[in-house]
Amino acid sequence: MIFVTVGSDLPFERLLKTVDRWAAETGCKEIFAQIGSSRWTPKHIDCLPFLPPSIFKERFRTADLIVAHAGMGTILSALFYEKPILVMPRRASLGEDRNEHQLATARRMQALGKAHVAFDDAEMLSRLQNLNALVTAPKIGPYAGEDLLNALREFIDCGQQKSAA
Repeated sequence: MIFVTVGSDLPFERLLKTVDRWAAETGCKEIFAQIGSSRWTPKHIDCLPFLPPSIFKERFRTADLIVAHAGMGTILSALFYEKPILVMPRRASLGEDRNEHQLATARRMQALGKAHVAFDDAEMLSRLQNLNALVTAPKIGPYAGEDLLNALREFIDCGQQKSAA
């Protein structure tokens, strides 16, 4: 099953329309989407605007593939649950977000091998056509690594020393 999520802040109809088009072209019925506050409703995939957190988590956990916006929470959840994730970043230039931070997130996660990225509709359709190529990145733990924790401790200690002076 493919689980599509667009986040809860803003509509992301470009992603929904692309996945819906792919479902129509391929006849794939194993897709469910949480479409958020979209004003447009998919015609070829099952969907709901929002899911209760427990149901969202269960759909996410049991999915074979996550298709989503390039939100860090969604990407981190995919890594935690060991799910391949295909993201399409929202674009401020298309009125989908307030700035282009999702482009930066998508590029970085792609470079780190943590997420598969489709930067436009055509690339999304192409990647969906080749689902077997979408591999899962290594699992992450529920907590920050020791290197990050040490760097944060050092940063906080330095800040406390400066304010005490």
